[in-house]
Amino acid sequence: MFILDASVWVAAKDADDRYFQAARALVLDTATPVTALDLTLYEVANVVGSRWRRPDLARELCRTVDLRCEGRIVPVDVDLIEAAIGTAAELGLSAYDAAYAAASRRRQWTLVSTDIADLVSKGLAVTPDAADYP
Repeated sequence: MFILDASVWVAAKDADDRYFQAARALVLDTATPVTALDLTLYEVANVVGSRWRRPDLARELCRTVDLRCEGRIVPVDVDLIEAAIGTAAELGLSAYDAAYAAASRRRQWTLVSTDIADLVSKGLAVTPDAADYP
C-alpha cells in the first residue's frame, strides 16, 4: 500500500512540477491501492485553494483524493498524534510531515512524497518516480 502525502496529489495537478508525470500516473493507476491521511485534504485545500487561489480545483482534487482512496483515508487520532510528536522530535520534522512518517511506519506502508528535504532525504519516503508499482 502506498500512502501519498499532499505533495503528490498537488504535483499530479501541476504540469510545471518536476514529478508531474510520475505523480499523475500513480494517482490515476486505480490498480494500485493508495491511501492518504485526513490531514491530506486540508493540505491540498490550503495549497490549491488558498495559495494557488483555485478553490474549484481544490474541491475537485479533494474529491479525487477521497474517491481514489476508496474509503481508506486514515483519520488522525490521538495515537497517531503521539507517534507523530515522537517522530517530529526524533527527526526534526513538522508535525504534519511526522504524521505521514508515523502512519507509514505503523502500517508498514510506503510513503510517497515530493518533499526531498524533509522526507525523502531522510529515507522516510520515496518520490513518485521511484515508487515501485506495477
